[in-house]
Amino acid sequence: MPLLDLWKTGKDAVLKMTIQQVVRVAGDGKLRDQSECSKELCAFLRAVPSDQLFTYARSCLEEKFDDGGLVLQDIVNELGRRLDFDVENGLYQGKRNVANFDGIWRSKDQPALIIEVKTTDYVTVQLEKYANYKELLVADKKLGRDASILFVVGREDTGALEAQVRGSRYAWEVRLIGIEGLIKLVQVKEKSDEPATIHQIRQLLQPFEYTKLDRIIDVIFTTAVDLESGQEEEQLVETNGHKQDRTEPGLLNTKRQQAVDSFAAIKGKELVKASRTLFWSPDKQLRVCCAVSKPYDSRGYWYAYHPKWDMFLSDGRDSFFILSCMDRDEAFAVPYSWLEKNKKNFNMTDRGDRSYWHVSVTTLENGKLAINMSKVGSKAVLDPYRYSLTGK
Repeated sequence: MPLLDLWKTGKDAVLKMTIQQVVRVAGDGKLRDQSECSKELCAFLRAVPSDQLFTYARSCLEEKFDDGGLVLQDIVNELGRRLDFDVENGLYQGKRNVANFDGIWRSKDQPALIIEVKTTDYVTVQLEKYANYKELLVADKKLGRDASILFVVGREDTGALEAQVRGSRYAWEVRLIGIEGLIKLVQVKEKSDEPATIHQIRQLLQPFEYTKLDRIIDVIFTTAVDLESGQEEEQLVETNGHKQDRTEPGLLNTKRQQAVDSFAAIKGKELVKASRTLFWSPDKQLRVCCAVSKPYDSRGYWYAYHPKWDMFLSDGRDSFFILSCMDRDEAFAVPYSWLEKNKKNFNMTDRGDRSYWHVSVTTLENGKLAINMSKVGSKAVLDPYRYSLTGK
């Protein structure tokens, strides 16, 4: 059975397979440029949770097997996608007089990165060779001259390569990052909801002068503030100055993932994490923002809806704002089209740098839930958007 069909019919079984086993059931089991094996493997990697990618990457480094370096190349490129780069996978086998790169990572607001993945022991590399690849890409107008080269290395002892780069004339065009460092960046990005944090994470991969540490400190500070404010806002109810009792963030995230997984099963598509609350399909057309609330006294539930979430959903072809309730085995997938028409009827808090609409959910006399559109004094019943988290 082809890998993608096996994935659709038995995800749990596939996730228990080693990456070697996964490759063997993809196409004819042989990784070659433009082969069915390569196409199936790349499509599969785009669908699996990030934690699984981390496991596969470590396996490629810890367990030597045929084509392990090629598999790692595809995994590293997928990690680039999880950092919201537009990724062009490179060739497995180099060709003469061609810019042989492992990947090119592009973003709208930053110079492109030429990716080179290194897994085996080495003393030196031919930096001039990779600089020439860049010149070929610039000449073909595939990249701007401000593009840089990023070596993604599998081993921790990279002192010799670091010294080589520092002592070369390419020092301002080349940077290094370990696999574990790249994994950590993806983990931080997926816990964040702030576009500025994601921008700064990507910026760390660009060459910059390290004597002054402000850029690194900015990333740490922005990320810490982002994570703290995200947790606070999800649990805040601004009704008569009262707040809900705090819920353990891990419980909120577990409930959120359950709601997203159930919705993905209904849609028959994969949803991978774009950030803490945002999810999308591998083609980025199906998009979901999932907020979680515990019950607030007898008044129902309360959710913040942020402009940055609105922007994310607006860029999708099929987008939903999912309202999940901590004490219910059901959730409500509100189509973005409805939200776009009606958000003007919600109360809004504007704090300058942080603003959000209030999505207040109340319980009607018949026991059904409804969104309270405070500005027009009406309620929108949520029952049409209800779905079960238990499959019943």
